[in-house]
Amino acid sequence: MRPFPLSLFALPTGLLTCALTAAQEAPRETVMPVENVRYDYAQVLSVRPVYQTLRTTSMEKVCDPREPAKSATLARVMNAVRDRLNPAKEGEGENCRMEPVVKEYRRTIAYDVDYMYRGSKFRTRMDSDPGNRLRIRISITPHPVE
Repeated sequence: MRPFPLSLFALPTGLLTCALTAAQEAPRETVMPVENVRYDYAQVLSVRPVYQTLRTTSMEKVCDPREPAKSATLARVMNAVRDRLNPAKEGEGENCRMEPVVKEYRRTIAYDVDYMYRGSKFRTRMDSDPGNRLRIRISITPHPVE
């Protein structure tokens, strides 16, 4: 049997050595520029509250009146006198029942603020009303060249 020439074994070994050398090279360091930050004020154009609507349902006692009233004022006076002279237990002599009553509440959860800075209009959502002017953070960072 005839041995393989040395050059055939050297070729794969040389490729492997080059690959290992390339893998061990130090990665290029990326330098991030320092961010330039300053603060200024912008003119607030409008503020609109953002609402959340909450609905609750509860069972409440609803009673029909004891007798039809001739006039609201006269009925109120007559009921007051009758209750003073003959105190009855609540709901006695009345047609009462439990009914679901739906109540709706609105609460402010945020504010949409439109403002202008150096001729450009912007919009943001904030947790409080900023008033007539808004303090803004201005950050300038150069775009990296690719």
